Amino acid sequence: MQLQQEAGYEYIEGGVCAAAGFLANGCHCGLDSNPQKNDLGMIYSERLCNAAAVYTTNLVKGAPILVTQKNLKASEGKARAVIVNSKNANTCNADGEEKAWNMCELAAEQLKITPEEVIVASTGVIGQALPIEPIALHIKDLAAGLSQEHHTQAAEAIMTTDTIKKEVAVSFILGGKTCRLGGMAKGSGMIHPNMATTLNFITTDAAVSAKMLQQALREVVKVTYNCLSVDGDMSTNDMVCVLANGIAGNDEVAAEGESYETFKRALYLVLLHLTKMLARDGEGATKLIECTCTEAPDLDTAITAAKSVISSSLVKSAMFGADANCGRILCALGYCGAQLDVSKVDVELASAKGSILVCGGGNGLAFSEEQAAEILGEEELEIRINLHQGNVTAKAWGCDLTYDYVKINADYRS
Repeated sequence: MQLQQEAGYEYIEGGVCAAAGFLANGCHCGLDSNPQKNDLGMIYSERLCNAAAVYTTNLVKGAPILVTQKNLKASEGKARAVIVNSKNANTCNADGEEKAWNMCELAAEQLKITPEEVIVASTGVIGQALPIEPIALHIKDLAAGLSQEHHTQAAEAIMTTDTIKKEVAVSFILGGKTCRLGGMAKGSGMIHPNMATTLNFITTDAAVSAKMLQQALREVVKVTYNCLSVDGDMSTNDMVCVLANGIAGNDEVAAEGESYETFKRALYLVLLHLTKMLARDGEGATKLIECTCTEAPDLDTAITAAKSVISSSLVKSAMFGADANCGRILCALGYCGAQLDVSKVDVELASAKGSILVCGGGNGLAFSEEQAAEILGEEELEIRINLHQGNVTAKAWGCDLTYDYVKINADYRS
């Protein structure tokens, strides 16, 4: 998947270690039965960070989320490290919060910080007790191996049914200083709005206040991660957290203005590309689908409409089968909940092979089935919807629904 270049921002290597002062590592501690698979990860900042986070809105929340919320409240929005495991979600367990806090204590002991300065996260099977012993046994080596080069080991440690590691970073100028912002994400299934959708860890050496960091994160998440759906199931453990250590030396971004917009754009570019990576790597997926809703009366309407289409199992199945069925798209618009005049809607399908108009003024149009099949046979597809009701645009991202999705989830615990 191509990264789209933008003036003033340069894509760089390094993931969560692209920003100055951040180290990371990952290792196999034994939670995963595959000895070649990292299942325990750590991120560490050499300087105390301002921190912000958003979490899943599922009423069933993993113990790590509850502990992280308490830690960020106790530390007044400060953090210095992340400890995360895969394979076991540590959710719906009587001793869940105790185990999550133990992970914070274990990390803090090795890093010589307080447990409240640790963000903890887990992903994997729900409802199985998390064995703390393997984590305790390997935490020393994990911390000892922290380095700028080990960001890929950390990115691998958070993978579950993911088929690829997901990392991206950018550099940009803020107040005359070169700043960097990078992140890593995991997620392949059980992904559906609203926030969060996966585990996502973002780091930056820009100086940004905790208040503005939280504001920027919420604003950007609304138009990126919250516009992502793979399968309609909202997870219990998902979060996005951002750590800003200020090592770049810019004047702290403490209010809205030019510097805030520059920083927020960098955050948007990183979260946008991670969102698209997550959509493309949906469980069993063969195609990335981007739905663009234009000429909406307002942003919420545009987002609601685009998300409804991208979340539709019937639309996703049609894209898998290269079936240009505009009726399924109109159906998803009709039940999205927004006030739409469907009699004005145009729908166009597009890919690298070209584009084809399949609906005009709310009615299906005659088109070449052969051309449509060729366009929808590509790995990256666009559904372009024009509402003709305003001047606002929003996008949503997802993937096709395939036979392999069922196969993967039929025996997820094995």
